[in-house]
Amino acid sequence: MFLDRPTPIGRIREALEVHPCAALTGPRQCGKTTLARQIAAEAPGSTYFDLEAGIDRQRLAAPEQTLGRLRGLVIIDEVQRMPALFETLRVLVDRDGNDVNFLLLGSASPQLVKGVSESLAGRIGLVDLSGFNLGETGSDPWRTLWEPGGFPRAFLARGTRASFLWRRNFVRTFLERDIPQLGINIPTESLRRFWTMIAHYHGQTWNAAEFARSLGSSEGTARRYLDTLAGAFMVRVLPPWFENLKKRQVKAPKVYVRDTGLLHALLGIPAEDQLMGHPKVGASFEGFVVEQLLSGLESQDAYYWATHAGAELDLLILHEGKRYGFECKFADAPGTTRSMRVALEDLGLEHLWVVYPGDEGYVLDDRISVLPVAEIGPLTDRMTRPVGW
Repeated sequence: MFLDRPTPIGRIREALEVHPCAALTGPRQCGKTTLARQIAAEAPGSTYFDLEAGIDRQRLAAPEQTLGRLRGLVIIDEVQRMPALFETLRVLVDRDGNDVNFLLLGSASPQLVKGVSESLAGRIGLVDLSGFNLGETGSDPWRTLWEPGGFPRAFLARGTRASFLWRRNFVRTFLERDIPQLGINIPTESLRRFWTMIAHYHGQTWNAAEFARSLGSSEGTARRYLDTLAGAFMVRVLPPWFENLKKRQVKAPKVYVRDTGLLHALLGIPAEDQLMGHPKVGASFEGFVVEQLLSGLESQDAYYWATHAGAELDLLILHEGKRYGFECKFADAPGTTRSMRVALEDLGLEHLWVVYPGDEGYVLDDRISVLPVAEIGPLTDRMTRPVGW
């Protein structure tokens, strides 16, 4: 089975129209190579390098000589394995008469970010890719994406057991092979324990001291572990929004396992039946909704908001100068709450949507609506259209 992914392909093409380079970043196994090969197939004369293959690394041993004579589209997969390439790419894209475009694929490593920021600033367009979203899989039934998660091999696996086994093996491979390849020296079992702890704290406020005590380490070590998993797109660190409201506001971020399939694997939940009876079902649903919204909106201005008095907003998005709020409720028929009204007024929200697992949307107030999770895709399409559409 193959799923068409026109939106990220369109974003890559737009980036290459504006910049000589584009970087497609995301976790391993999320479909970057498949998309790149689709683009290459439609670009006659394109050249493809896979730096996980020894022969391609050898071909780029003298990168300026090899890349300097190429034209058209050049794709370099797993570019973080040769960070020295970034300096060469800067030289090539700055030369007179440049008629080559570079598409760089990377697993969001620190080397990739460092190389882009130091060598290719202003010359590269960044496109993030996650696993499948509801716009790609179809929203009915949305639960077929929620339980196994969006990694293509997990979602397309033949049966629940095969999907669960793939995800368990992915966790092991990521810890034992991928992390060392990124040049990060962290004991595998320590990082596994930390990642599992994050799964149990999924959707909660980050507390470095508590994580450090549980690990028997310093707060700095706990923070380094968090940065490692966030930098590899395995964990989302959702920053807090705070402003001068004369209220005590929470200033620590929230943490989520970005893919719900991996979350369920780390929690030992093999199928939807067990998920529905698990204490983290509500938090899992919240994380799923947050990722679907951010994947569709591709917003860099996303936060959560909370006060020490108990008011809270799961997701605040700044879009075209306006503020939009989202609450996630794993309930049959959610209504308004005092917390919602406080967030609506204190933050000056244009609108607040309550996302829930039901089938029918309805209006609670002039600026508060209940939205079925299956309708997230159409909502994000409307919000990202140019003004006037």
